[in-house]
Amino acid sequence: MDALQTFSTLSGKHLIAGRITPAQGITERAVIDPATEVRIGTITDATRTEVDHAVDVANAAQKRWRRINYHKRAELLHEAALHMRESRLQIGEMLTREMGKPFKESVDEVVWSSTATDYYAEIARHEAGRVLGPVVDGQFNFTTKDPLGVVVIILPFNYPLCLLCWQAAAAIACGNAVIIKPSELTTLTTLQFVDAFKMLPPGLVQVLAGGGEVGRSLVEHADTHMVAFTGGIATGRAVAEACARLYKRSLIETSGNDPFIVMPSAPIDVAARGAVFGAYLNCGQVCAASERFYVHEQVYAEFVEKLSGYARQVRIGNGLERVDMGPLAAERELQRYLALMQSANQEGAKVAVGGGRPAHLAKGWFVDATVLVDVAADARIMNTESFGPVAPVCRVSSFDEAITLANRSQYALGSTIYTLDLHETMRAVEELEAGMVWVNAPLLDNDAGPFGGRKQSGMGRQLGSEGLDSFRHTKFTMIDPAAKPHDFWWFPYSDAESFPGKPQT
Repeated sequence: MDALQTFSTLSGKHLIAGRITPAQGITERAVIDPATEVRIGTITDATRTEVDHAVDVANAAQKRWRRINYHKRAELLHEAALHMRESRLQIGEMLTREMGKPFKESVDEVVWSSTATDYYAEIARHEAGRVLGPVVDGQFNFTTKDPLGVVVIILPFNYPLCLLCWQAAAAIACGNAVIIKPSELTTLTTLQFVDAFKMLPPGLVQVLAGGGEVGRSLVEHADTHMVAFTGGIATGRAVAEACARLYKRSLIETSGNDPFIVMPSAPIDVAARGAVFGAYLNCGQVCAASERFYVHEQVYAEFVEKLSGYARQVRIGNGLERVDMGPLAAERELQRYLALMQSANQEGAKVAVGGGRPAHLAKGWFVDATVLVDVAADARIMNTESFGPVAPVCRVSSFDEAITLANRSQYALGSTIYTLDLHETMRAVEELEAGMVWVNAPLLDNDAGPFGGRKQSGMGRQLGSEGLDSFRHTKFTMIDPAAKPHDFWWFPYSDAESFPGKPQT
């Protein structure tokens, strides 16, 4: 079945209890190809009745699943990962048509999803608790790990499959069920992608289409037990507040405004290439994208020249063609981004490359790969998430100034520095306020290493063993196999331990 036919088949559907089910709601949203502006399908918001039914199904499935041993869970998740790899070309085409990223990036995302699934299949059974030294002779003290129950996963459009697996694979491996609320911009691809989990018990993985109200219903539902959210600060804060009121676990990632520092010792050509990738990957729609550049005055001119040269070489167009950068994912994203660019121009930033929309592309939500120079440190574009393909460059006079400006942000997700100076490297690792520091290696992930931020970039971690523990409780148990009396601290208290004087009256 080709992609367009699959979009038609999945339009107006949810995945509930193991079946692709026609939606009962009346709120319909068009799905538009951002490269062509052609309508390719629709989604329909889930009703409260559908939400309640999905939650009931998930709880029943989870109670059965948690009794399945870790080895069997691992085998099934490895099978799911294999299915992802086998379907990567179909899913890649669908993702490119639905949200715009180049086909290569879409296929890469499916592969990254499979590696995360394989990783969690194994690590979940590698450490399921630990034995502790007892405080009383002859006793046995240990911890075990329990699943949380039903996990709600609310996803963005930029990496809808990769983030799904970072969270869902960990949650499932721990014994949870998941209900996924995809972005309205990538729902149809998600519905097809989760077919990879078809070998799992029905109802363990479900997908409900819709907008914010569907997400709110799932977050506030009395019978869901955790929420993993990726999106904007305002919505993330609302999710965290709702979960706090209910004492419900939450994992919140609310994007970033990541600094990119270039020091005189850096190989400038390599740094410029890394900067182009960090700024323009996925049309800049990356939560950990390089969005503000602090370049030492000694190498500023050389860096800007090389950065501008590489930016001009970025091929822009339909992600199904031979291009490096596709369109922004939605018209609303285009209008937001153009308003930010206008603000940068008004604040005095100079356009070295790009700055508008490609003249050769009459249709689609395309924008140029842009370089801005002579940008002031306090300019709005240096202090808010651009989420688009722009590299604003600010001149600095010292390492200390670069670190100070890098940390002067409400965001703290990732940070990059290019330097061959070991002292600067170690200071950057120590002093940069971020969840991740990339030294000469921008935007790399590692399934075994935690991903997440500080400040307004969110709380909690995905990936690594830290990510696994986001989706499970730790239970502490103490056993006295002999059931001896604990006279060393039970009643009656000994006279020798009583107050030695007389109470005053």
